[in-house]
Amino acid sequence: MTYLMRDFLLVLAVFVACVVESVEALTIVLAVGVTRGWHATMRGVAAGLATLAVIVAALGPALTVIPINALRLVVGGLLLIFGLGWLRKAILRGAGFKALHDEDAIFQRQREAAEHAEHTGLFGDSYSFTLAFKGVLLEGLEVAFIVLTFGANQSNIPLAAVGAVAAVLLVTGVGIAIRAPLARVPENSLKFVVGVLLTSFGIFWGVEGAGGSWPGSDAALIGIIAFVLGGALAAVAGLRRLHDERSARARVDAPPVATVQS
Repeated sequence: MTYLMRDFLLVLAVFVACVVESVEALTIVLAVGVTRGWHATMRGVAAGLATLAVIVAALGPALTVIPINALRLVVGGLLLIFGLGWLRKAILRGAGFKALHDEDAIFQRQREAAEHAEHTGLFGDSYSFTLAFKGVLLEGLEVAFIVLTFGANQSNIPLAAVGAVAAVLLVTGVGIAIRAPLARVPENSLKFVVGVLLTSFGIFWGVEGAGGSWPGSDAALIGIIAFVLGGALAAVAGLRRLHDERSARARVDAPPVATVQS
């Protein structure tokens, strides 16, 4: 695999993962801001970003002093945990066993909760401030984790940061323009892609960190991605057939609906 292809996969994985996290954070911020006003909401966003910057500034340099094999082993294991978790949910959603992620529904729930909360507090509106702060900080921490781990493993944190910044700017710009949740973003499909990429990178780096080597070096990553993708699609197809069979049996076994004779 050429360095250009490896760098492209790095940026793609970071970009797609950060789009998902940014959409979730934006949904929370928009729901609160539109419902309760923007002053306290934007203070919460600013406080979340400031806290996130401090955490990244503290953790970023620490990653550079960890031996690369140890870093790849630990990060590979963590990426497998995250990736398999995302992939499991995406497979269950694709097969019909789990409801699809609906940003419109989440937006409405957040908005209804915001409408019934009190408007008092230390920051003028503690509810708006706290919810915006938590949304930005928690989703931002996942973005920071992805950037730092991917970038440190490839010895190119700035390049990983480019993918993250592009994702955040894109989602934020669209969100500001339409002032609504990005419900048209195919988030369930994106999460499926992210699950495949994180799982594949986790396998690749975990083996290298444990002292193993891959045939073809970096080119093996393409094969791993294809293998994980094929297995995930096969799982979706098999589970979908199982879901359809169960649904058909449930309809057959359901008692007939009584009718009222006039």
